[in-house]
Amino acid sequence: MASYSFIWRMGCSLKFHRLKLNLRVSSRTYKTEAAVFGHNPLLIRDQPVTDLDRITKETLPVHCLINGYREYGHLQSRVNPLGQSSKLDISSCQWILNPESYSLNMSDTVTNPPPVYSHIISNEVTTVSDLVDKLKHIYCDKLTVEVAHMVDSAERDWFCKQYEELHQSELMPEHRQQNAILMKKSQVFEQILASKFTTLKRYGGDGCESLIALYNEIFRESATGGVDKIVVCSAHRGRLNLLTTFLGLSPAQVFRKVQGHREWPENVKGCGDVLSHLSSGKTLEYADGEVYVTMIPNPSHLEACNPVAAGKTRAKQRLAMDGDYSTHPHDTQTHRALCLQIHGDAAFAGQGVIQETLALSGVPHFNVGGSIHVVINNQLGFTTEAERGRTSLYSSCVTKMNSVPVIRVNGEDADSMIKAAALAVRYRNTWHKDVIIDVMCYRRLGHNELDDPSFTQPIMYRVIKDKMPVPDTYLSQLIEEGVCKEEDMNGKISGWHTYLQQQFETSKEAVIEADHLEKQWSGMTQASSTVTTWDTGVDEQLLRFVSAKSVDVPADFTAHPTLNRSHIQRRIEKTQQNSPIDWATAEAMAFGSLLIQGYDVRISGQDVGRGTFSHRHIMLVDQETDAIHIPLNHMYDEQTNFLEVGNSILSEEAVLGFEYGFSIESPRCLAIWEAQFGDFFNGAQIMIDTYISSGEAKWLRQTGLVMLLPTGMDGAGPEHSSCRLERFLQLTDSKEEETDGDDVNMYVAHPTTPSQYFHLLRRQMLRNFRKPLIVGSPKTLLRLPAAVSTLPDMAPGTHFHPVLDDSVVNKSKVSKVIFCSGKHFYTLAEERDKRKATDVALVRLEELCPFPTQSLQHVTKSYPSAKQFIWSQEEHRNYGSWSFVRPRFENLVGVKLGYAGRAELAAPACGMGIVHKTECANILESTFNS
Repeated sequence: MASYSFIWRMGCSLKFHRLKLNLRVSSRTYKTEAAVFGHNPLLIRDQPVTDLDRITKETLPVHCLINGYREYGHLQSRVNPLGQSSKLDISSCQWILNPESYSLNMSDTVTNPPPVYSHIISNEVTTVSDLVDKLKHIYCDKLTVEVAHMVDSAERDWFCKQYEELHQSELMPEHRQQNAILMKKSQVFEQILASKFTTLKRYGGDGCESLIALYNEIFRESATGGVDKIVVCSAHRGRLNLLTTFLGLSPAQVFRKVQGHREWPENVKGCGDVLSHLSSGKTLEYADGEVYVTMIPNPSHLEACNPVAAGKTRAKQRLAMDGDYSTHPHDTQTHRALCLQIHGDAAFAGQGVIQETLALSGVPHFNVGGSIHVVINNQLGFTTEAERGRTSLYSSCVTKMNSVPVIRVNGEDADSMIKAAALAVRYRNTWHKDVIIDVMCYRRLGHNELDDPSFTQPIMYRVIKDKMPVPDTYLSQLIEEGVCKEEDMNGKISGWHTYLQQQFETSKEAVIEADHLEKQWSGMTQASSTVTTWDTGVDEQLLRFVSAKSVDVPADFTAHPTLNRSHIQRRIEKTQQNSPIDWATAEAMAFGSLLIQGYDVRISGQDVGRGTFSHRHIMLVDQETDAIHIPLNHMYDEQTNFLEVGNSILSEEAVLGFEYGFSIESPRCLAIWEAQFGDFFNGAQIMIDTYISSGEAKWLRQTGLVMLLPTGMDGAGPEHSSCRLERFLQLTDSKEEETDGDDVNMYVAHPTTPSQYFHLLRRQMLRNFRKPLIVGSPKTLLRLPAAVSTLPDMAPGTHFHPVLDDSVVNKSKVSKVIFCSGKHFYTLAEERDKRKATDVALVRLEELCPFPTQSLQHVTKSYPSAKQFIWSQEEHRNYGSWSFVRPRFENLVGVKLGYAGRAELAAPACGMGIVHKTECANILESTFNS
């Protein structure tokens, strides 16, 4: 038995919990307590408080016992349908759950119990032994929670009390009956697929069929609690069942797809995707409300869909002026759009994008008011056991960094699954934070239905082989309890089987539709196979207005003296004097003019408010108060569209995925992600490969996302130089032997002037279709005196030029035409002036994809005396645009190019200054003297 000093220490622990409660931070201040667009710390959310202050010295031992079970009871739970994990060593927690550790005997009478535990210690609990039995029933059975890591005492106590009350509650018979029917229907659907298509990898839910009941209760509880939209992301397991049971994907469409037929009409462009990546959405109606649930498409890269779903959820909140976009301080129904993320256990523990997405979840401008995470815990990866698939005790342990509560449930207990769902939704809606449901289950048939899992897990699958399907055991239980009648249930199940059979027989003739251009996408179209030009110019007076307003600050705002001089006053003077426009001013003009025209702008990435190179400053910080001011959001009183500035965490994959998700939901928002340095995008390559470059072809999901990738061979070394444009060019579907149209999968541009950048940004919104735009953005050009534009360059009637011809040479005397792109043009122009090479023309490719065939044909014909055509680039030969432009010039333009640039190299750039200078000199020599 522990000494009384232990109880004294527990009392000190209680005081520490109270201290933590008093130090609670209700919301991130984001350096200011005033709201900025997309982050409103003034939003008042009433949250429960703890009753721990009512615990006395006399009631402390009982409190300590109950708290012991709350925090460590999960270690003795029966949530694993296959038995305890070999990782689980419960010996270390035995003393915590032993009443004698708190000077309590099993026969002691529980007198004067703490009122805060009245829902546990009721009339039937009279002794400590009774209390222990009840605590074991609550925390050590087939449903339990893990909360010891939760920092906020009030939050933890609320969660435990809700769980304890819910655990002891009776489920409504009609809900149990409905879930039993849904589970049986899902089972029949799997059986039909298995019998009709014996070689199909359907990734069924066999072994965790109760997931259907869990999803149903999440949807029902959400609708009841005021949630009206749910965005779901899921890997392959059980996905088809979720889509067909709830989300409007007809079984006929599934059968068509399995048989190799198209999933949309022939007049819709696209290559489609495999069966397990399909998506759909539908409004679900319940007695106390309705909710629209949509599942996003997913690639096979596990967990890549999670930040995408979060971004889409955030965009839904923006469209509804909900959550952090709400302008009503006392709006208690905040975050009415919910993100439901469904994971596999091995991927949840192993994929780094999970940690990135969790780190993003509470950050201003990325917060979605809490996601519900469902971990389908197969206790197995593909063939890798849990012991080799992670270091931690549970697959959910990564979430402890955010104090996320975990609900752990036995997947064979459908009633516990229902309660787990209710608790998760109530917690999320109350605290607006993430919550985990860890569903302990198994895969009955292996990773896919064609695998034999006994090759690698013989003992596990001997146990699984003897288990009855969960839908069968649950239905038998309800019939035995008198909740439903066997004949009624059999009739409904038989009717479903007949319906599925009819769907199969008529699947070849089923009407297929494409719904990608509906709702907020109505008015949009798929891009055509021709190249169109869009007038993106703006009235000069309006541009002056935007320019002045972009640096306008309140009278009581104290700007940094350097910024006041070099940024604010200088821009005002430039506007008044019609001085040349630099890069940052042109960007601000593009942003502000779009806001006035009814579009939102959202820019995110590391340090985007200031800009990596301290050039942008669209977000100013008061030097006295730390208050943040975004001038473009205060241009005029009636302003309804705004600029959201999301300085992100130090992540690429999750943040870029988030922005992609935002963009596919919001066609009227210019969504921009800027890399700190151009090549840093490689940390997000999965998002580029599987979503940005191919999402429209696979799933018809258009995106106007802009990626700004600062690039330039400036002697900064291998990792801060090239933005690797060659990778993006390789990912495009540009043709080598045919002329490109607007319908290329991605646009890749390398502009050289502020006005060209201005037109690129505006074109993204003004067109009637959306395409990703990859911009090789500048570093040195941001302040280069030669890299400027004028207001007439952006006036009405102007537009983006994919090719900029030489405007200073006498074309009839030109013998050499040098083609280039990006900042390299200014180096070449300076060198030409030094050499007085009047017979050399410099032609800039401002846009590489779609390849500007017609413009280049016109330009080359305008040089009748040219004998030599050179492609000059600052990148190494195996980098940059050379391998992309060479065959297109030859096949489409009729010009055989010579190469001038750096030789091949393993790294994008060298790290030795003397070598860099030599390379620069050699490029110029080979360009002009070749």
